[in-house]
Amino acid sequence: MTMYVTLDEQLVQEAMKYAPVKTKRELMDLALREYIANHTRPDIRMLKGKIAFYDGFDHKTLREIETE
Repeated sequence: MTMYVTLDEQLVQEAMKYAPVKTKRELMDLALREYIANHTRPDIRMLKGKIAFYDGFDHKTLREIETE
């Protein structure tokens, strides 16, 4: 599909710094794919009460191990 849009050139240049793309077309394609992925990702809050931890699970101990 061909579409002509006016983009903020400063925003495009800023995005090009961070995106692994070479053209504006690739940048727009990436932006649309990421937008869709972010809006179709399941909401983590929907997992409330559905995760079962084993008896004796201590998340604070795990935090201490990771920071050492």
